[in-house]
Amino acid sequence: MLNIVILGAGNVATHLFKAFETSESAKVIQVYNHRLESLSFFKNKTEVCNNINNLKDADLYLICLKDDVIEDYASQLKYKNTMIAHTSGSFPLLQNIEQSGVFYPLQSFSKFAELDYKNIPFCLESNTKSGIQLLKKLAKEVSKQVFEIDSKQRQTLHLAAVFVNNFSNHLYTIAEDICKKEDIPFDILKALILETANKIQTQSPKLAQTGPAVRQDFKTIDRHLSQISDEQIRRIYQLFTNSIIKKYE
Repeated sequence: MLNIVILGAGNVATHLFKAFETSESAKVIQVYNHRLESLSFFKNKTEVCNNINNLKDADLYLICLKDDVIEDYASQLKYKNTMIAHTSGSFPLLQNIEQSGVFYPLQSFSKFAELDYKNIPFCLESNTKSGIQLLKKLAKEVSKQVFEIDSKQRQTLHLAAVFVNNFSNHLYTIAEDICKKEDIPFDILKALILETANKIQTQSPKLAQTGPAVRQDFKTIDRHLSQISDEQIRRIYQLFTNSIIKKYE
């Protein structure tokens, strides 16, 4: 049995804990967070701890914390002769650690949203052969999509993920605001959102592009711009329009 200690109690930590609950060969024996009140979800499921000096011995310490504290926590775990891995998409592989690893699930996590862990890509990296074998074994317990990815590739993936997830969701928010101004239900757009996502399952996004910009329909573009009163939203519309036109020239 692979014993795991998770450091963190946020979205990623919560979902990885849920994923590991289904494993037959791995077990989360402890969850740490500096704020005890943040550990309420894990109580009665495993041991919880808010003192870094009271961590249990484990085969893997998994740091599920924000990037700017990863190195600090890792340095406090150096005395433990075991695998220390983080789950960040953009933070590099930890240095000066005997067994260092990355266990990055490429997905958008909301704490209480249900997810199909089997279809989440896990991007793995380690500085030792035994480390990558350990991480692969663990990842294959919870997912069908497991990739060995180096730090540069992972950072590139994370950048691309910001575009397809964070930026696209912000555009949904803008669209929702536009609808609200005219008392239009945002739900009317959801079929279009799903169709757009479904298209790129079978073809390149470049081939799936539609709309006035790719057609160079400047009358419609000008009409849209005249409808936008918010200068920042107008700039976003113009920026995307110009980018699409340039791409398909």
